[in-house]
Amino acid sequence: MDERKKIVRDAYDRIADRYLAWSGASAVRAHYLDKFLRLLPANATVLELGCGAGLPATKAIATRAAHVAAVDISPRQIALARKNAPAATFFCADMMALEFPAAGFDAVCAFYAITHLPRDEHGEMFARIARWLKPGGIFLASLGASAMDEPADDWLGAPNYFSHPTPEESLRLLTTVGFTIEEQEMAGQDLPGEEGLPFLWVVARKRPTQTE
Repeated sequence: MDERKKIVRDAYDRIADRYLAWSGASAVRAHYLDKFLRLLPANATVLELGCGAGLPATKAIATRAAHVAAVDISPRQIALARKNAPAATFFCADMMALEFPAAGFDAVCAFYAITHLPRDEHGEMFARIARWLKPGGIFLASLGASAMDEPADDWLGAPNYFSHPTPEESLRLLTTVGFTIEEQEMAGQDLPGEEGLPFLWVVARKRPTQTE
């Protein structure tokens, strides 16, 4: 495994309980989760990338969708998620190491997850998501608000790693692989220690003409 991804995995193992208590207070996350839930079709099949401990997103999605597949790189987070959202199917893995059938999902979401991938992998990640989505399928994600590729010495009590291109490049990558951007918004974080830290939130739809 890439050393940068080991940093992310080990960080979320170490801070699992702290992260759950801290992140659960976010009204920003709750707003975009509600938006995602309202976009789901009936009997949806959903993929969540970076599910963490399964709260609040995985559990909430499982109450609305026919099937939820959830991915996280941290074994500790997955162990918690299995308890918090037992209706979902979980994969403990690097999201870039997984494959799913083409056109297998109605919707994909990624809350504060893709920003941990090395930015040179973002284009391929978006291409995979487009391939996994049905034509017309929805992708909702938080992406970077600026170019970054660096470790953090201490984030919530452990070293971590963050990486993303500029917002303009993220949007270009998404449109290149077959998405139409339906909504884009810069929204500041609302959690202690990160008040005002911006993320680019995107709602994109796989173009019906996208070939598999």
